[in-house]
Amino acid sequence: MKIAIVGVTGLVGQVMQQVLTERKIQADEWILVASERSAGKQLTWEGKEYTLITNQEAVDAKPDIAIFSAGGSVSLEWAPKYADVGCFVIDNSSAWRMDPSKKLVVPEINGDKLTIDDKIIANPNCSTIQMVLALSGIHRKYGLNRLVISTYQSYTGTGSLAVHQYNTERANQEVKGEDRAYPHPIFANCIPHCDIFLDNDYTKEEMKLVNETQKILSDDSIKITATAVRVPVNGGHSEAVNVELTKPYEMSDMRELLAATPGVVVMDDLANNHYPTPLHAHHKDEVFVGRIRRDDTVKNGLNLWIVSDNLRKGAATNAVQIVEKIISRFF
Repeated sequence: MKIAIVGVTGLVGQVMQQVLTERKIQADEWILVASERSAGKQLTWEGKEYTLITNQEAVDAKPDIAIFSAGGSVSLEWAPKYADVGCFVIDNSSAWRMDPSKKLVVPEINGDKLTIDDKIIANPNCSTIQMVLALSGIHRKYGLNRLVISTYQSYTGTGSLAVHQYNTERANQEVKGEDRAYPHPIFANCIPHCDIFLDNDYTKEEMKLVNETQKILSDDSIKITATAVRVPVNGGHSEAVNVELTKPYEMSDMRELLAATPGVVVMDDLANNHYPTPLHAHHKDEVFVGRIRRDDTVKNGLNLWIVSDNLRKGAATNAVQIVEKIISRFF
């Protein structure tokens, strides 16, 4: 078993190493891949020293599985080359998510639909993963008619440049233009601007929530609108989700459905101020749901507060869970 990690030195790549260690993924050979400028450098992982190599060297080594977290352009160029040598590619970028020939996978929801011919598998967007996991059981039983989503997303979701900007601003130092991830300060601020603006005046992140949710849940009829906001939080993404179901429901059943969903933890004890926060979710793999309450302003309305660590379940952990599915089914 040969497993490659492409983009191993990046923010998600570093968390990927932690998750692979914690979940005890075994490989006879680990192939650690970085950019051309980083190739040849040394990286220590689990007490062993590795030499970083290029994508071409990794393809020549013919890995069985490759986990990509190196950006969309790298994935578009290299994922097919890995697939051509028989490698399963799990890609963490947006490059393949909406490709109709590629599966977009949250293992607890649709991991069993993977086949041996699925050589390029898309890992969904972080904000999408936590929401669809929480809603999946509810959708199966009651049907989702409409979602109104407001996100409160950690700056860590933008990557290392955003972390640098936040830390520099927090130290009350000037952030130079080339070191700036955002057009405004992120420290002590909220920015309603995640990813680029599109022709419809929504951001790319907001449209990911629309399009990826419909694809993962196999239901294009769900009406979805979203506002995505970047916040000065290190720990996870939070989402206020207003749900309109197609059928009437009982609150007791809603709580039971959420509690029974694999990977979801209900935290909803208002008497003891028990509800999810990104600080609580930090370094954890679960999706936490609280503030569960009926919305009487619409028919079959429901409000949920959904929180998860965006670098773990929102990225690295979900990708590693796909690896586990592939190993258990095809090796």
